[in-house]
Amino acid sequence: MTAPPHPSRVLVIGCGALVRELREVAALNGSKHLDVECLPAIMHNRPEQIPDAVRRRIRAAKDRGAYRTILVGYMDCGTGGQLDRVCSEEGVERLPGAHCYELYAGTDAFAGLQEAEPGTFYLTDYLVRHFDRLIMQGLGISRHPELLEAYFGNYTRVIHLAQADDDRLARAAQHAAARLGLRCERILTGIGGLERHIVELSGHTTEEAA
Repeated sequence: MTAPPHPSRVLVIGCGALVRELREVAALNGSKHLDVECLPAIMHNRPEQIPDAVRRRIRAAKDRGAYRTILVGYMDCGTGGQLDRVCSEEGVERLPGAHCYELYAGTDAFAGLQEAEPGTFYLTDYLVRHFDRLIMQGLGISRHPELLEAYFGNYTRVIHLAQADDDRLARAAQHAAARLGLRCERILTGIGGLERHIVELSGHTTEEAA
């Protein structure tokens, strides 16, 4: 017999690129109430796989019967609306927006950045940490340097949307931008936008979770 859901426990099924920040949100808002499970970040290279993978995790969590609320810690993330279809069919909600850049920067601020300079390549802290694996190796540039121009020839700058005020990451972002032949700007976003949406969607307040 399946146990009844705990009256306050929430599960976030998230993207591996957000795992540090989601766990930080959980710690800030009472980790005994908020559990985090993440799918591999590399799935962003095959976004068509994300909806079905999320559905499987949702159904497995429902079968366990341990959660009052299940949230999807993804934005649309290149799924072309298919993740929204899964969320609707499974009766769960996801994080708002098209991608994590919009989530971290804020919708209006991100739109302003894009309007000011459309040729902007964005890095989060996760992408800075894994720049070699995901960008240089993942796109084949390490093996075929001529691909650098093909991928980044139309870009004019890098913006590092920084979740942590970390000098080491700031220097690494500058180095990454230099390898792409682009100037680098840094905006400290923190995780406030992510935390706010998780708290709102889960129905908790920080005081309730403490």
